Amino acid sequence: MSYFAAVVARKNDRWHAVEVSLDDCESLADIGDVARDVPGDVRLLLVEQDDEYAALVRVDDDDDEPRGFLSDGHAADAYPMAAMLAEDLAEIGEDELSEDEDAPPAHESIPFGDPEIAEDLGTSASDLLSMCEHLGTLPIDVLVAVCEKAGCGQAFEDVRA
Repeated sequence: MSYFAAVVARKNDRWHAVEVSLDDCESLADIGDVARDVPGDVRLLLVEQDDEYAALVRVDDDDDEPRGFLSDGHAADAYPMAAMLAEDLAEIGEDELSEDEDAPPAHESIPFGDPEIAEDLGTSASDLLSMCEHLGTLPIDVLVAVCEKAGCGQAFEDVRA
């Protein structure tokens, strides 16, 4: 079971990307720390595993709590990393998620977490959810689309090559 993980970060209006390892991560907070290790004012950690799910984790300021989104909650049944993310995302608090009409409830739907994670980067919550739920759209396609809309598509492609 292999995964691909990278951080795309924006600093001074320029994007760069770095492939990262999440092998030692045991929580969403640990993944946030990996993202914080990459300099930038916006950091988006992107994970894709075995064409089964995509995850986005975002930290902006160094003291921000990481925000996360998992494209397929059912991946938590088969993938330890997805299970860890699902568990931590479920702890966000149903009150917080229920205030947003577009946010699906944690663990009760296929995609869950913070669907507004990339809204200010060009991907609306409804677009992100639609891409995740669209038959035939691979998880990597979701990540590429988010990066292209944010303006970091080339940086992401370069690190994937």
